[in-house]
Amino acid sequence: MDELLAKAGAGVDPDAPGAFWHIFFNVLNSLPWAAMFWWTLIFMVVGAAIGWWRGRWVEGVVWAAVLGPIGWIVVIARPKAVPRKKPPPLPL
Repeated sequence: MDELLAKAGAGVDPDAPGAFWHIFFNVLNSLPWAAMFWWTLIFMVVGAAIGWWRGRWVEGVVWAAVLGPIGWIVVIARPKAVPRKKPPPLPL
């Protein structure tokens, strides 16, 4: 933990007015953004496939984007979508 705190606070004067933001951006720069992007994309593709199978592909994409693999469980747990019945045509 001390190592992570040292990395976050590297080159920061704690008494400076913008110290919080400097530490915040140091933490953000240490995250693996490329890996997180690709994993999220994979989760969304699988969520779309599960949603398509359940008749709710948009829901599958949204839940997978928000919750990752847990979103897959949400889509699977919901009942299958029932196709809407079309009303009879209006008389002319």
